[in-house]
This record gives sequence, structure tokens and C-alpha cells, in this order.
Amino acid sequence: MSYADFVAFRRSLPRTPRLERQSVRARGVTFAVFTSPPVPDRLPLVCINGGMLYDHSMLWPALSPLAERRQLVLYDQRGRGASTAPGDPASATIDDDALDVGAIRRALGIRKWDVLGHSWGGGIAMLASASDLAGVRRLVLVDAVGPTSNWMAPLREAVLSRLHGAERDAVARISEAMLGEPDAVVHSNYSRAVYPAWFADTEMASRFTPPSATSETGAVILARLRREGYDWRARLRALSIETLVLHGELDPLPRTLSSEPSYILPNAHHLVVPSSGHMPFWEAPERFFPPIESFLS
Repeated sequence: MSYADFVAFRRSLPRTPRLERQSVRARGVTFAVFTSPPVPDRLPLVCINGGMLYDHSMLWPALSPLAERRQLVLYDQRGRGASTAPGDPASATIDDDALDVGAIRRALGIRKWDVLGHSWGGGIAMLASASDLAGVRRLVLVDAVGPTSNWMAPLREAVLSRLHGAERDAVARISEAMLGEPDAVVHSNYSRAVYPAWFADTEMASRFTPPSATSETGAVILARLRREGYDWRARLRALSIETLVLHGELDPLPRTLSSEPSYILPNAHHLVVPSSGHMPFWEAPERFFPPIESFLS
């Protein structure tokens, strides 16, 4: 899809609904939670953004087409955006992020919802759903990180091969050893440097500004995951809910990851989104939204 096609698609949509903001206290943190208007007889869909440093705006208004048929719930993760930081950010882990999801559901008084996670948010979504089976009906994973950390080295190689000149140099000068330290500025600079590589189309990449955000909590979590690695396979084998696994055909995040969760999650359905990188909701919306609507309906 060209940028002109993307603009035409967005203009064809109903007016983007306004989000209502509220503060929700859970697990010692005050979360900023944002909701679209309720839709009768449809379960809400909580949407978990990736990036680890960023807030809910990574997925809004990107996912606004889904709000036509269900209420969307977005929130800023602990220590990011408008949510408060934990008492000891240096001890933060991705498991904290995962446990927060079910705690927010209960604090909102929602008996059951569907869950969508993008990129690192997909990792949070998997772990959150595994720890809150009674509260989750279905799970959607969009270009999610894998169940083990084996994807990190291939991703860096793919990113470097996709970028050139100054853009490539900006990524290369930040080493993996540097990313193993919880320096929020370094992690923010790296995320901005990598951003153009997430798009399959260079024109689309040029139209989107790399996000700028620093978060001590997010940097601590990212550094620990990169430094120590992880393996969630044993935990995810018990995740029996129906899951839709979507992966952009041209995502620099290794495409083999999109099938790996399908083997681990007992009820996973796998779909490749053609001609899309890591942001299929921007690059291929006409092929991205219909299968999600069908799956959730």
C-alpha cells in the first residue's frame, strides 16, 4: 500500500472516537487508562503497546478501526506515559507488566475481555493471558516477540541490512553491551534509530516520526531482558485460549517467530500479512483489520 492509499483508507473510516481517560489504582501503581465508547453485547478489547518505553499512543489512533464494533481499552504501562512509576523502578520486570493487565481488568470491573498485544506488548499479552485465564476469552498477537529471546541477534542483523548511511551508523554505534545497561537515554536513542527499519516501504517510514520517550522503568525491563535473556515456553504451553498470530511478511523481526508461538500455544491460528513490516495497521490496514474482526466476532 502506498502512502496515498493509506491516507485514502483512513479518510474512508468513520470519525475517530474520543478516548475517555481515567485513573485506575492497581498493584501499587496509578495507571492512566483510556477507553473508547462501550459497544453493547461485545467484550472489550484491551490493547497492549510495544516498545517498552512508550505509552498507549503507539497504538492509537492506529487501532481505531476496531473501536467501531467493540470498546477498546488502552493504558500506559507502569512508569511510562501518564502512569506512575513503581516504588523501586530498578527491580521492575516484564512479569510486573504482565500481572498489571489482569489487575487493571479487575479494577475496571470487567469480568472478561479479549487481549491484543503488539511487539513487546505481545510478550506482555501472552504472559498476562497465561496468568489470567479466567479473564481472557481470545488473544491477538501482532508481530509479537518470540517465546524465547533467540530473536534478538537476528533482528539486529536484519535491521542493519535494511538501513544505510547515517541511519545504519546510528544503530551500529549502540552495542548490545550498551543495551544491557538500564540507561533510558541509550534505549530511547536506539529505539528511534531502529524505527525506520520497522517499515517495509521507505516512503511510509519517512512519513512517520520516530517516537521519543524515556522511561527508567522501561529501560530497566529492557536491559534485563537483553542481558539475561528469557524463555517463556513452559509457561505458555498452558495458554489454551484461542489465539490469532499475525506477522508482517516483511517485518525485520524474524518471520519464523510468527510460527513458533503457533507450535507452543495449543489453539493458535497463524496468518502472514502480505507486503507489511512491523506496523501492519499502518502499512496494510485493508489486510490487517478484517481477520482480526472475523476472529474476535
